[in-house]
Amino acid sequence: MQLRQLQDGSLADGLKAALAGLGPVAPACEPRFTAALALDEPVTEDGAAVVVPTSGTTAEPRAVVLTAAAVSFSANATHARLGGPGDWVCALPTQHIAGVMTVARAVVAGTGVRFARGDLADLPRPAGRTYISLVAAQLDRALAEPRVAGLLAGYAAVLVGGSAIPPGLVERAAAAGIRAVTTYGASETCGGCVYDGFPLDGVRVELDDDRIGLGGPMAFAGYRLRPELTAAVLDGDLVRTSDRGRFADGRLQVLGRVDDVVISGGEKVDLAAVQHACDAAFGPPAAGGVAVLAVPDERWGSRIVGLTTGDLALAEVRARLEPAVGRAAVPKELRRVTAMAYTSLGKIDKVALRRAWEDEA
Repeated sequence: MQLRQLQDGSLADGLKAALAGLGPVAPACEPRFTAALALDEPVTEDGAAVVVPTSGTTAEPRAVVLTAAAVSFSANATHARLGGPGDWVCALPTQHIAGVMTVARAVVAGTGVRFARGDLADLPRPAGRTYISLVAAQLDRALAEPRVAGLLAGYAAVLVGGSAIPPGLVERAAAAGIRAVTTYGASETCGGCVYDGFPLDGVRVELDDDRIGLGGPMAFAGYRLRPELTAAVLDGDLVRTSDRGRFADGRLQVLGRVDDVVISGGEKVDLAAVQHACDAAFGPPAAGGVAVLAVPDERWGSRIVGLTTGDLALAEVRARLEPAVGRAAVPKELRRVTAMAYTSLGKIDKVALRRAWEDEA
């Protein structure tokens, strides 16, 4: 069947038709994501309803094929966990899974969906049971604006995902009367399927060493026109993610990506842990902190480097980080960039940062 691409205004109706088996749809995307959708090629996966690109933060974007059964299961499991169906407000880009599923949940439940700007300046007042999905940066900014925070306190739940959750954010939200629910998942699992560290009913979490696998009816059908990539990630209904995790008191803790662990000077370095230490010491990269990368190096194997938009000096960064992460993990070089690269979902765009590093060389 041919794939139809839809703008926000027609996305709800298009999803309703796709979930009823009337042909797959895809959201309108930036050009770099549209290529992965292969709009001119038919979709051959059985039951295909939605095709959505991955974020492309660590590699080239891929197009994920989701079935109607997977999307419906995910939406129903979300409502069961949150306390029942409700209206949804979409304040996320619909070119990615988090925004698409915000609309899809309302479609599956037969409830209403409204759109809001990413800065929440036009955030609607909830009428009855209403939910919204945000990324951490949106919630953080909202907590600094009493009017917006007050409105969010009236929502039945505020889902927060898309990237690592800064320490204390959920607690600050709770102090403002906001029910923030952290979510973890992937495009390949219809978005978030682990809420506050616990899988949704019908979802299972498996650890292979420390690599996270997510299994259940929400698993994707495959990467569009990329069977070799599908085979490397999908085993039955188990999606092998690129993330590392562990269980603590029964909750899943996401530690970072598998490829965040590199060898530098013969020692293992966990880039996610280094980034966490940087954020704690200097604030987030978007606010003048440091974004860390590993770049190839003939002597070190991988060399840990940093980028900043602020006035930090390398000596200061090394001195403050070394007690927390060890000598091997501190940046060997620090460069200033005019702007920090983030995706529309608030994730650090490592592909763009590596490009920026190379351009400054």
